[in-house]
Amino acid sequence: MHEPLPEIDTTTPHSARVWNYWLGGKDNYPADREVGDQVRQVYPGIVDVARHTRAFLGRAVRLLAGEKGITQFLDIGTGLPTVDNTHEVAQRADPACRIVYVDNDPLVLSHARALLTSTPQGACSYIHADVHDPGDILRQAAETLDLTRPVGLMMLGILGNVWDHDEAMAVRDELVAALPPGSYLALEDGTNAVDPEAAAEAEKTRAEAGDPYRLRTPEQIAAFFHGLELLEPGVVSVSHWRPEAEPHGLPAEVTAYCGVARKP
Repeated sequence: MHEPLPEIDTTTPHSARVWNYWLGGKDNYPADREVGDQVRQVYPGIVDVARHTRAFLGRAVRLLAGEKGITQFLDIGTGLPTVDNTHEVAQRADPACRIVYVDNDPLVLSHARALLTSTPQGACSYIHADVHDPGDILRQAAETLDLTRPVGLMMLGILGNVWDHDEAMAVRDELVAALPPGSYLALEDGTNAVDPEAAAEAEKTRAEAGDPYRLRTPEQIAAFFHGLELLEPGVVSVSHWRPEAEPHGLPAEVTAYCGVARKP
């Protein structure tokens, strides 16, 4: 039986629901749309960031489940369900894949329980937890995942919610340290490198609206992969990480950088 979720606060914007709004979803509230519109006004490219990030998730999970043999995934900051969620992509490659989704928005978890259904061979579970408490995430994840076997740790757009860089690094370190060799980290976060002025204005707007999100330099994002073996092409814009073949060449860079790396 599921534990009751906290009440949904519709008056305060939440990053998962703002992201849902940018992706054209309907699972958001006026407070989320207001912030989303404010950020889009100062940085119209944010919608492209959202779409390219979602595409990166699919490519990364296909690589890990399809080529690298990863059958367990811990997806932190999963966001609201949309098409090609982590478990759908992974279980197409191997129906026995097991996935744990983590978020701290009750709306996300209630939707996840209803919509993110596993194959009979695999498993999906949903944790109401906060990225600031990685120990709690690991304790709950261990109820579904075997943490003595390799795990694909998905951290897409989540460490920007940890404002202090030292704390963000400590969160990453605790999570990676708990996973065995052969595990992978797929990480993406916003950067101020592509359009610094617009990015700074967007960061300021979100903070003032009550949905703070820290943009980091590419070097800071690359540091999250320390001690790991980065796969090609390294740390790049999400639109440039192993993109699908397109007739008009590479898409433009967007202000989110990513990478996938193996724990030796």
